Amino acid sequence: MTPDDPQPLEPTTTPPSWVPPQQSVAPQPPAPQPPAPPGSGYPPPAQQPYPVYPPPRHAATPVAGRGTDQGAGHVASRGRVPGWVWPVVCVLALLVGLVGGAVGGLVRDQIAESDGSVRNGLAGVDTVTKPPLPADNGSIASVAEQMLPSTVQISAEFEGQRGGATGSGFVLDKQGHVVTNNHVVADADQEEGLIEIVDQDGNRYRATVVGRSEVYDLAVLYIKDAPEVTPASLGTSTNLQIGEGVVAFGSPLGLSSTVTSGIVSALDRPVTTGSDSKDLSSYINAVQTDAAINPGNSGGPLVDMRGQVVGVNSAIATTGGSLGGESGNIGVGFAIPIEQVKVTADQILKDGEARYPVIGASVKSDGSGGGALIDSVEDGSPAADGGLKKGDVVTSLDDRVITDSPTLIVAIRSHLPGDKVTLTVDRDGDEKKIDVTLGSKVG
Repeated sequence: MTPDDPQPLEPTTTPPSWVPPQQSVAPQPPAPQPPAPPGSGYPPPAQQPYPVYPPPRHAATPVAGRGTDQGAGHVASRGRVPGWVWPVVCVLALLVGLVGGAVGGLVRDQIAESDGSVRNGLAGVDTVTKPPLPADNGSIASVAEQMLPSTVQISAEFEGQRGGATGSGFVLDKQGHVVTNNHVVADADQEEGLIEIVDQDGNRYRATVVGRSEVYDLAVLYIKDAPEVTPASLGTSTNLQIGEGVVAFGSPLGLSSTVTSGIVSALDRPVTTGSDSKDLSSYINAVQTDAAINPGNSGGPLVDMRGQVVGVNSAIATTGGSLGGESGNIGVGFAIPIEQVKVTADQILKDGEARYPVIGASVKSDGSGGGALIDSVEDGSPAADGGLKKGDVVTSLDDRVITDSPTLIVAIRSHLPGDKVTLTVDRDGDEKKIDVTLGSKVG
């Protein structure tokens, strides 16, 4: 579906209403440094040394009278091993070998391939979900201490310019995957430009794109040869309260390891974050925050006071003003909920691409705020199968009120392909309930 309002973000002379905070012209990054020594940077976990087994024990001196009628100092002779023992030992050894091979195959399935893909998705990598801080934590400094080692700056080269775009990201797992926004790396990926990850200590690592999603404005990168990683703790946005404190991390205007704080201003805010094609627009069911977010913060984590990632900073509202040639923060920023990040990252790790749900109809807003007008219905689509018709006005999806086309699109995209939803429509003054099983497309 592509609504006629609002339009996807494209670079224009007059800044649009919603501007993704990316592609800040950052100060020239420091000259590339030689590979960091083991123990620094972002790698797969360092291999553990082989265990040192204890040396063979010396023969113990037996106690007189225990198992023998000989006196002290006499070593008893070993009894003869029964003949049935050896076949049993051989069978056990065979079973151990088979089990070991099966376990080894399972482990191999879970380890990232050379391109960063993982057969089992998020289930095949080592993520962190335990909150690093207590529920009553009120210290922003403590949150910063926990999150900064997991936050990275991203430099994406395109059009032959080193550092052509800068953004932010965070370490997803111990295998070396990093989450960021699609719009941070899209141009560099399309042109096969250099993408580098810069950690808190200034170490630089080459990264590759595992996969991207235009629709959800998310991308997963992979650092193949980094020496160690500190994954961020993944939380939940569903328990957030309006007014709750949050902290934003990233590299605004190229200033790495920047920390800003604020509150959750609103939840379930439908927002367009931009698109790098004319056919797809990025709509998110956003967490709104007044934590300062500026160009270069894109892809960085929004974190609660327990030190857990609750969203990915993706867009800011502007009034058409500018700051250093870029639209700046006015206290209204938006983050992609971490639940959507997990779903999309899982799909990308498995298949290198993400899928999004569709109903197979185009919609538009009539400006009345009364719903989303169905402009056309594709033959054989889920919408057609459910009985949706051109001219219907969708007023709700399940329990969510629909006021315009972006609201409907966001409500659909917050589900998964295959989910069944109930649309309430106004058809020539009559209210009808229409059940639709969502289809899917790649994007």
